[in-house]
Amino acid sequence: MLRKVFYISDGTAITAEVFGHAVLSQFPLEFDALTIPFVETETKAEAVKAQINDCFITTGERPLVFHSIVKPEIRDIIYSSEGLDYDFLNTFVAPLEKQLGVAAAPAMHRTHGKTNESYEARIDAINYAMENDDGQTMKHMDKADLILLGVSRCGKTPSSLYLSMQFGIKAANYPFTEDDMDNLKLPEALKRNKHKLFGLTIDPERLHEIRHSRMSNSRYSSLRQCRVEVKEVEMMYKKERIPFVNTTNHSVEEIATKILEETGLKRHMF
Repeated sequence: MLRKVFYISDGTAITAEVFGHAVLSQFPLEFDALTIPFVETETKAEAVKAQINDCFITTGERPLVFHSIVKPEIRDIIYSSEGLDYDFLNTFVAPLEKQLGVAAAPAMHRTHGKTNESYEARIDAINYAMENDDGQTMKHMDKADLILLGVSRCGKTPSSLYLSMQFGIKAANYPFTEDDMDNLKLPEALKRNKHKLFGLTIDPERLHEIRHSRMSNSRYSSLRQCRVEVKEVEMMYKKERIPFVNTTNHSVEEIATKILEETGLKRHMF
């Protein structure tokens, strides 16, 4: 039986999940995780405590409990359960209060809450990424913070959306298709914004696998076509001096981080 893990918060539980997953990923084990967000009342906290205690009774092992709970009265109820508590917020708050000389003023939903200016900026960035996905329009390229280039299925769309959702970056993306290969060049709207361009590439074999799973036995998914497209696009990147990264062995999070590191674009945390 897998060791049970609870991620609990009086907000979205994103912080507890991210920190907890990062910690547990250091161990060569699998876990059975349950995320419980918006534990905002003592009644809900008592219900969660009962779940934790039932898990202990059933398995005979104390479940791991990662939480980021602001209200002391709710946090104390979770503390009183049979779980092994890992409190992310209070682990760091008390030492920081001492260092900063300022008492913390905790408030629920502050970490991932909605503040007008930052929230609107993120929504604008997400809308921009969706409207300017896959070269749907070239009218608004001048408004982009970043324009991702690459062949079909190399990771442009998920990278654009991740950058917009996580960091509020207005990321457009433009695909180079089979029809472009005979005379591969940058459209005028991209030339005008060349300082915003960033290329993605991928190993042809991996591209072949991805395309084959979506459109098997087609010219589009053939290994030969994948090799041609990747080679031509990489040659263009080098000719035009466009920075690029190989996405083959990287997650969307890693790709986005590499792009930010290379471009120097400012991260906006929400």
